[in-house]
Amino acid sequence: MANDRLRTAMIAANLTIDALASKVGVDPKTVERWISKERRPHRTTRQQVATALGTRDVDLWPPPSTELPTNGHESELVHLYPSRSSVTGAMWERLINGVGERMDVLVFSGAFLVEQYNLVPIIQSKAAQGVRFRLLVGDETSPAVIQRAVDEGTPGGLEGRVQMMRRYLSDVAGLDGVEVRTHGTILYNSLYRFDDDLLVNGHAHGALAGQNPVMHLKRLPTGQMWQHYMRSFDRIWEQGTPEPTS
Repeated sequence: MANDRLRTAMIAANLTIDALASKVGVDPKTVERWISKERRPHRTTRQQVATALGTRDVDLWPPPSTELPTNGHESELVHLYPSRSSVTGAMWERLINGVGERMDVLVFSGAFLVEQYNLVPIIQSKAAQGVRFRLLVGDETSPAVIQRAVDEGTPGGLEGRVQMMRRYLSDVAGLDGVEVRTHGTILYNSLYRFDDDLLVNGHAHGALAGQNPVMHLKRLPTGQMWQHYMRSFDRIWEQGTPEPTS
């Protein structure tokens, strides 16, 4: 499993494998293994890498834990991740493949869902089984998307990723139970709903989406947070523009 947390942090810091290896004093092949094989270096080395990338070592190599303690009480908050990149691939796969009723997504791009987790054929298969999908992606021509790209330091890059995601989703737009819409709202949070599970990826000014924290919420009868974020999804959904279908 690749260490996407480390890869994202290197991109954000504009450091190549060779450059990071030079800063930390290791062979470039060692850095490649940290990324491709998710090798975990010694603590001192992890701290040196984090310093070079302007982050924390736990954000790059989080400790193996699955849940936050709830003091014996059921809680909406299942887990708080320091960054989207620290949500494991196994967790994304479990949530995506486990959807049985509804999946809702609010993003600007979200292309990683297709490129890393094979979302399009999963949608095709699950839609045929009656699962419903509402997918909200950005309008690359909207001021909000253009400004976010500038704020992230990647002008033009985000717009291209949005266009790519819209092209990916054109293969499923119009299937029974699948609706795709675009939006141009300011994206305070990206939302990923899988039945009663909800990942809330907050956004901090100037940071890439993968660098921002994620709350994993579980829908509960008396809970307020899950409903709070899903109401915001519904408001944007109502304003969205349906994508053309073939």
